[in-house]
Amino acid sequence: MRRPVDTQTRLYGIIGHPVRHSLSPAMHNAAFLAAGENAVYLAFDVTDPAAALAGARALGIGGLSVTIPHKEAVLPLLDEVDPPARRIGAVNTVIHRDGRLLGANTDAAGAVRALEEAIPLAGRRVVVLGAGGAARAVAVGAAERGASVHVANRTPERARAVAALCGGTFSGLSEMPGEADVLVNTTPVGMAPAAGETPVPADRLPGFRVVMDIVYAPVETRLLREAAAAGCRVVNGLRMLLYQAAAQFELWTGRPAPAAAMEAALYRGLGEEG
Repeated sequence: MRRPVDTQTRLYGIIGHPVRHSLSPAMHNAAFLAAGENAVYLAFDVTDPAAALAGARALGIGGLSVTIPHKEAVLPLLDEVDPPARRIGAVNTVIHRDGRLLGANTDAAGAVRALEEAIPLAGRRVVVLGAGGAARAVAVGAAERGASVHVANRTPERARAVAALCGGTFSGLSEMPGEADVLVNTTPVGMAPAAGETPVPADRLPGFRVVMDIVYAPVETRLLREAAAAGCRVVNGLRMLLYQAAAQFELWTGRPAPAAAMEAALYRGLGEEG
């Protein structure tokens, strides 16, 4: 049973546009309840991130998750941005501390934790598909764990820019390596309602040991289904979603995240949507 809201309750939330589909409120409210934190987490559909952050500062909101399309736009609006987020060029977490708004990026940590449930990254070869904010987070996170990274994208010049962040190599999609320890799809290909699509033909998948798709709707994408059939170990997008949220909770509260409670809420939320 949720504790009552009172004058000591701290407010957290997510800003983005749109956010009605977000599973973050389910995860974070479950985390606050399980940890005994007097806090609530709401979704705010925001088209003006500058005004939203000014409001958060004025109202004393404890912290914010930041999602599409504001992860890059908030960078110049913050008092401080930590080095990983600055390197990635995107913020997904805002911490309000002593009147200052601090920016961080937990996507990289979430991706690394999800992947390392399947395979240690040190010394491994990782192929990242895509060149957006998620690709930057995965590439930087993998490189920091000691992996060599290759970035493949439909537009090779965008892949070059991501590869430069992590000392990796790059190519167009058709020229991507046919073998590596890990393949990560950070593109929206395979996302509902176009769930029948895949970014990699099935006949190219046997060259990879582990395949992760950050798409989580559907949970089992065509890419993951065909990768499993090819003998690959698969990691679905819910793992990264869960672990980036757990890292946010820890930044906000300074306490270990109740990951089991967050995971249960995540699956309940998916059931309610489905």
